[in-house]
Amino acid sequence: MTYKQKNISERVFIREFSETVETTELIWHRDRQDRTIKVLEGTGWKIQFDNSLPEELLKGTSINIPKMVFHRLWRGNNKLIIEITENA
Repeated sequence: MTYKQKNISERVFIREFSETVETTELIWHRDRQDRTIKVLEGTGWKIQFDNSLPEELLKGTSINIPKMVFHRLWRGNNKLIIEITENA
């Protein structure tokens, strides 16, 4: 499995990605809703949007991901924990 997930509420959940996740599992994808992710833990992880260079995910930062925009993660040095909020 690519990640572990804990639901906090209907629209908020915590995802944990292991530093040993296979890079082939971190695929390009689109989400059906706008989302905001907040980085809780992790170093060296990156997010890449279609037609853009990867950006490092820094602890404490938030990133908006518009619905139906292609994006993917790049594996980092240790586990990545993010809080995801689906925006209505």
